Amino acid sequence: MTLNELRYIVAVAQELNFRRAAEKAFISQPALSLAIQKLEDELGLKIFERGKSEITITPVGNAIVEQAQRVLEEAERIREIAAQGQSQFAAPLRVGLIYSIGPYLLPDLIPALKKVAPEMTLEVEENITANLDTLLRNGKLDVIIIALPFGDASILTRPLYDEAFEIVVNNEHRWAARRSIKAHELTEEKVLLLDSGHCFSNQVAEACPELNRKGAEIQQGTSLETIRNMVASGLGVTVLPASANSARYLSRLLKVIPFAKPVPSRRIALAWRKSFVRTQAIEALAEAIAQASITGIKHLP
Repeated sequence: MTLNELRYIVAVAQELNFRRAAEKAFISQPALSLAIQKLEDELGLKIFERGKSEITITPVGNAIVEQAQRVLEEAERIREIAAQGQSQFAAPLRVGLIYSIGPYLLPDLIPALKKVAPEMTLEVEENITANLDTLLRNGKLDVIIIALPFGDASILTRPLYDEAFEIVVNNEHRWAARRSIKAHELTEEKVLLLDSGHCFSNQVAEACPELNRKGAEIQQGTSLETIRNMVASGLGVTVLPASANSARYLSRLLKVIPFAKPVPSRRIALAWRKSFVRTQAIEALAEAIAQASITGIKHLP
């Protein structure tokens, strides 16, 4: 039994497809199938049931895959411990961010991190919360930046900042001269939001529950920047996190209007595995975010 064989069964369990798993593992499909067959023969049982059109994991296979994930993570800790013996900043830090944070945090975070830990580089992955959660638990990411609540007893979190939501309208919209908008008024307009898989859409819906009622006019988009341009064209209104409305994103075609109190907001945090040993790297990342000049957020002590 080898670590590579364990990586292969985890890849197949995640993809439920030998071809995609082989591509993910950077190995030919015949070689991957042979390695898994060899492991099954060694263990004397089937991990996967191969059908004509689908692959399923056997009950005992589920337990083996879960243990394989733990073994791979512990093996990765050996590298982390070795890196810690040299410098916790020597190896890249693998950071995941949700789509509604990445573009607006990174331009200020990277210069701040260069001052705090100049030798540490970042490998960045943008994804939805559910996928980042999986990547974090599987050891593919070291730390993620997400909105709370998040995690369980195996995950540590560190709140970073609170961020208000703001309404964005076309400069010819009837609200363009308003000083504030009440959340329930959004039901009077076509509201453009991210696809439902994005947690930011869920946060907006929680803050403005009237949007969940039958008859509310909602249109979904693939990215906040696409939605911003749709609003500029006059298609509707949207809700954006305050960091997305910094000076670099301002447009003469748009007006940003605050919510009336109580202002909807979200709390952003770091999350990492309890077993992750590079705590100094986490501290450096948190310090860099605290030093970053990000529009519309309130840093937490």
